[in-house]
Amino acid sequence: MLELTMAAVTASDAGATAGMQMADAPSEPDAVLRVGRDRSVCRLSTPDDWLFVSRVHLEFRCGPEGTWRLAWLRGSQPDPSCEVRLTVGGHARPLAYGGTVPLPRGGSGEVVVQDRAEPRSVNVGFYHEV
Repeated sequence: MLELTMAAVTASDAGATAGMQMADAPSEPDAVLRVGRDRSVCRLSTPDDWLFVSRVHLEFRCGPEGTWRLAWLRGSQPDPSCEVRLTVGGHARPLAYGGTVPLPRGGSGEVVVQDRAEPRSVNVGFYHEV
């Protein structure tokens, strides 16, 4: 099972948990959880006017062995208007635009989508229960 929690954070409400969303999916092949502005395909969705987040921005997908991968999907623009960082075990690393990384089996961490133009972010915590 992969469990996600998401909070949309602005400078004015940093540290607040209002508006937190949660989603989960079993660790079965081809299970998918998406984050973005398009509520029709994303289990976790951001405010419509947060254009630094693509309609479908992040995708968590389970592979054949029950392992999960995180992908930053390319949007309609050639260059992103945000940065994405993955933090696992206290170590943060950037995720490349269009890149994919494996998530630790049985681990937890956080993915931060940071707007480059304003002090706001989308913070997605994850926990992989085995």
